[in-house]
Amino acid sequence: MDIAKLFSLEGRVALVTGGSKNLGKHIARGFIAQGAKVYISSRKAAACEATAAELGPKCIPLPMDVSTVEGCKALAAAFAAHEQKLDILVNNAGAAWAEPFETFPEQGWDKVMDLNVKSPFFLTQALYPQLKAAASMAQPAKVIMITSIDGQRLNPWETYSYHASKSSLIYLTKRMAARLIADQINVTSIAPGAFASDMNKAARDHGEAVAGRIPNKRIGLPEDLAAAAIFLASNAGNYVVGDTITVDGGVAHANIGSDG
Repeated sequence: MDIAKLFSLEGRVALVTGGSKNLGKHIARGFIAQGAKVYISSRKAAACEATAAELGPKCIPLPMDVSTVEGCKALAAAFAAHEQKLDILVNNAGAAWAEPFETFPEQGWDKVMDLNVKSPFFLTQALYPQLKAAASMAQPAKVIMITSIDGQRLNPWETYSYHASKSSLIYLTKRMAARLIADQINVTSIAPGAFASDMNKAARDHGEAVAGRIPNKRIGLPEDLAAAAIFLASNAGNYVVGDTITVDGGVAHANIGSDG
C-alpha cells in the first residue's frame, strides 16, 4: 500500500464553484498541489481570472453566476466545451443573510436558499454526464458539498435562511449520495467552522476573540480545509459516502458550553 498515492490527485480534473477566493480558493490550491487540473468558477470574471493567474497553469477560470438553474446549465456547458470527464465537483458557492426576525425579507430567504441548496443540486445534475464518464469502482467520481456547522447547531445570529439552507444541504448530500453511488459517484460534504472569509467577517476581523470560543483555541487555517477536501477527493476517501466531515476545531461536537 502506497499511502502517498492514496492522497494524490494526479491526472484528475476538478471544478470548484466560488473558487476565486476564501474557502474555494483554499480547496483549489490544495487540489493543484496534489496534481489536479482545477477549473474555478465565480460570479466576478476579473476575480476568477486573477486567482487562476495566481494559482498557475493548472488553474483555469470559468466565470459564471450559478445562482440560477440557467447559470448552472451554462457553467456545465462551458466545462463540457473543455473536458469530457469531471472527476471532482466542489459545490462551494454560497451566500448568507442576517436580519432580525421581524424584518427578515423574502429576498434574504430566496437568495440564500437558491444559491446554497438549489444550485448544488442542479449544477450536479447538469454535470452528471461528465461525472458518470469519469467514475469507476476503482476510482469513483466525487461531489463535495461545502455545508457549515450552522447546519448542525445554532449560531448567535439571526441567519434564518442560512441555517435552513446548510442543514438542508447536509441532508441533500445524503439523498443524492444514495442515488449517485449506483453510478460510482460519491457525494459527501464538509462542514467548516470559523475560517476567515468575506462571509465570516467575525473570524476574519476578530480572529483572537473568535478563537477563544473554540475548543481548539484557534480559527481554521487554509490547510485545514484543503486537507479535508483532498481526503474526500482522493482515493483515500473512496469508501466515504453521504457523510459530512466537520472541520471546526470542536465547536459543533466538542463544546461543553458556558453552563457545562
